[in-house]
Amino acid sequence: MSLRSTTTAPLRHPDRFFIGGQWVAPSSDAAFDVIDSGTEDLFFRVAEAREPDMARAVGAARRAFDDGPWPRMTHARRAEYLRALGAGLAARADQFGQIWPRESGVLHRVARAVGSGAAATFDYYAGLADAFAWEEEVAPTGSGFGLLVREPVGVVGAIIPWNGPLSLIGYKVAPALLAGCTVVLKSSPEAPGEGYLVGEVAEEIGLPPGVLNVLTADRDVSELLVRDPGVDKITFTGSTAAGRRIASLCGERIARCTLELGGKSAAVVLDDADLALTAERLAQAECMMTGQVCSSLTRIVVTRQRHDELTEALVDAFSRVRVGNQFDPETQMGPLAVRRQRDRVLGYVAKGVAEGATLATGGGRPAHLDRGWFVEPTVFSNVENSSTIAREEIFGPVLSVIPAEDERDAVAIANDTIYGLNASVFTADVDRARQVAGQLRTGTVGHNSFRTDFAIAFGGFKQSGIGREGGTEGLLPFLEAKTVILEERPSSRPA
Repeated sequence: MSLRSTTTAPLRHPDRFFIGGQWVAPSSDAAFDVIDSGTEDLFFRVAEAREPDMARAVGAARRAFDDGPWPRMTHARRAEYLRALGAGLAARADQFGQIWPRESGVLHRVARAVGSGAAATFDYYAGLADAFAWEEEVAPTGSGFGLLVREPVGVVGAIIPWNGPLSLIGYKVAPALLAGCTVVLKSSPEAPGEGYLVGEVAEEIGLPPGVLNVLTADRDVSELLVRDPGVDKITFTGSTAAGRRIASLCGERIARCTLELGGKSAAVVLDDADLALTAERLAQAECMMTGQVCSSLTRIVVTRQRHDELTEALVDAFSRVRVGNQFDPETQMGPLAVRRQRDRVLGYVAKGVAEGATLATGGGRPAHLDRGWFVEPTVFSNVENSSTIAREEIFGPVLSVIPAEDERDAVAIANDTIYGLNASVFTADVDRARQVAGQLRTGTVGHNSFRTDFAIAFGGFKQSGIGREGGTEGLLPFLEAKTVILEERPSSRPA
């Protein structure tokens, strides 16, 4: 059997948009080509939304929120739909396993598991229907009876990137729907397939019209979604540059926004760390999605006296990584998502060399692969934290080993960045790890590995974003807090 069991996308309506509960024809013939990242061949074409299409989707979501049944249902009833959505996604694991590797280069075994992961996300938020405090009694300052009520924020524009579309759909759409919001889901042109499959599941389970609308658009039309006064909140995952633009547009009309942006995360390697184990874990984490992860640990900060030893261990670990066909179960790292991303990564490699860093391993295309957007796992040593490759997000399998004078200097280097998304402390002493974690200005700090957990909360400090996704913290941005003060306790509550 071929490693690639299908050559066409398993989508029913790539030439249409899911708007108002139906698959509708686009306003133009414009389309995006989705290229197989491993072969450079055309995978499928998907309709490109233009201004009338975006306006139609926003209008459908607006009507569904203002006049439809969704915000007026009980949380328990909405939870039933969430569980049905999750079950539908889990049933399509094979389809997700065919689409995501071709779109973004992720390994097939990872992609196939993502359906179950997304289903768990929808199930988790369904469980909050009964567990979350939607209405709390509070004592007002004066007389009377007080309530703190949490209500849906309204129409949500959810803008999804290409690197991990289905997981991020789950962490945006599931809490928004549970809260009672309606959603316009804007997929990326590079990886639109997951959004379309979610739309198919929504149709199958009979989600009320307009509650979830799915289309694919480029930046100009995506900006119309951000600007539209019919949209109450934007939730965005993507680059910090795009996040700055979205924040400024939302600020003009005081729209709510949650931004999960870029990172340049540090692994702080203390002097008692097991360097061979550290290198293996860093290499494993960096290669899983070809480094196309905003929270990747790409700045490896280690004391000067252990710099060379750690570099050698990283070179050894990276040199053993098997790069190739993302459908081959023996492959450890697939291609980058698109040609421009491959060119971007190679451009940063050239800049690193030009600025004086030592290219310890990698830096080019694997010799045995002449097609696809492949790049070798790459390690730079003797990197200055002020250099370009240490300051800017590369979004590829490129590590920079940065020497520090001591632990205090290592922490200072780790914090010397505009970003603050993730970090990890490598040490045999858990108490020391906890102490250093308290000094790092990042949204997540792991111990002896790359660790993030959306079940708790995920997001960043500084220019890595605003707000949190996952867990109970990820529900709060889709709610408005309302204070209700009555003369006396009511005899009944709204359903």
